[in-house]
Amino acid sequence: MRINILCAARDPNRAGVLLETLSRNGFVLTVVQRAKEVHGLLSQRGCDLLIVSQTLADEDGLNLVKLLRSRSQTRQLPIVALVDPAPPPQAVSDPVIVRRVPAFGAGTGQGRLPAGFQSPSLGGASAAKTSARLAFFQAGADECLSLDQDVAECVARIKAVLTRVMTKPQEEIIRMGPIELNLTSYTLKVAGKNVPLTSKELDLLYVFLSSPNRVLSRPYLIERVWGYNYFGSPRTVDVHVRRLREKLCKAAKFITTVPCVGYKLIPPGSEV
Repeated sequence: MRINILCAARDPNRAGVLLETLSRNGFVLTVVQRAKEVHGLLSQRGCDLLIVSQTLADEDGLNLVKLLRSRSQTRQLPIVALVDPAPPPQAVSDPVIVRRVPAFGAGTGQGRLPAGFQSPSLGGASAAKTSARLAFFQAGADECLSLDQDVAECVARIKAVLTRVMTKPQEEIIRMGPIELNLTSYTLKVAGKNVPLTSKELDLLYVFLSSPNRVLSRPYLIERVWGYNYFGSPRTVDVHVRRLREKLCKAAKFITTVPCVGYKLIPPGSEV
């Protein structure tokens, strides 16, 4: 399967070695310079992974990541951020003489640190790089790389992101006769056809399917589906069961009414 990667950067040539290496590794690359182009391509054909630089031609890369994560269509899109390499550390200036409060050691010469002592560097350049990486992670990026990072490591990290997001979890499905309830996608099929249900109807059906041949009282169903803090009428259960039966069509016969108590699901083949 061909993996499509979209790269957005104001100056794509700065990441030329990385992009060329990805292309040699079999990835299909599309390179753009503007966030507007990213939105257009994603709406037309999408991509498997987005690489976004700190700066684009029309806006900041961080803002683009935040916007994509706020939209349901791109919320799960794998995003790798590229931050600028940290500039070389500046030469340390002359030692700073620190004077203590006059009330302490006044007149004793103890207010000065030893000659040659250098105050600790705050690492401004490194802190700026760290802040950019942190900002991208907080915005929702799956990985953050630096343009001065080893290319082989960058490719390995990008492949790791793709492996994580493209590995689908095994679906958990409950089947009973023509009923097929997918607990991973929380969808229902009856005789192979999709049946739209509300969240409460799905919860109710799950309780029935997980408790076959068991009489379920209305208070029990309310506790399982609506929770302990529900103070409505127990007849709410009857309304939802009626709607569920209507949507199940012929499969509705498996949910039977137990007079004065509640309901019972009888699987096919176990009818008395």
